Amino acid sequence: MERRPRENPEAAATRREEQREKGAAFKRAQKMTEYGKQLFEKQRVKEAYGMREKQFRRFFGMALKSREATGEMLLSLLERRLDNVVYRLRMSHTRRQARQIVVHGHILVNGVKVSSPSYLVSVGDVVQVMPRSLESEIFLKQVIEKRANAQVKVPEWLEHDRKEHIGKVLRLPVRADIQLQVNENSIVELYSR
Repeated sequence: MERRPRENPEAAATRREEQREKGAAFKRAQKMTEYGKQLFEKQRVKEAYGMREKQFRRFFGMALKSREATGEMLLSLLERRLDNVVYRLRMSHTRRQARQIVVHGHILVNGVKVSSPSYLVSVGDVVQVMPRSLESEIFLKQVIEKRANAQVKVPEWLEHDRKEHIGKVLRLPVRADIQLQVNENSIVELYSR
């Protein structure tokens, strides 16, 4: 096998410069297709709410069966999930932490322990931290009070009693209440294929 002589660094730099001028070294960025844009929107929403595809598809099916606009109903259903409500009531730092708080049994809904993060709250439901969990100073300081002291506004569709660590659902969330900037119609179009 024959070895090629090593190219000197100056010649290699000149060759790369010529290729750049010709456009051979750089590939153009391709435009995203319509399908790619729709998929990107869906992935953003799934990521924001911490859901997997099967759960997301189930909520889309529920939204599709409702009489309201599918996209708006999908976002409303996602906002009504118990893990999201706990997050919105400033009882956790992130939705992931809210999910863990729910799964570990620290949350009561209307006085009943609920450990399913996908539980949908209804108008008039009272969401509170279990009294036994509030007795733990570590849990209270590091989780509940740390986020409660942050200057984060509770949405208008929820009411929060900071001292008692209780929240109440006043009404169902509408599109204007949802802070996430998303084009829900592209998600509906994606699933309608």
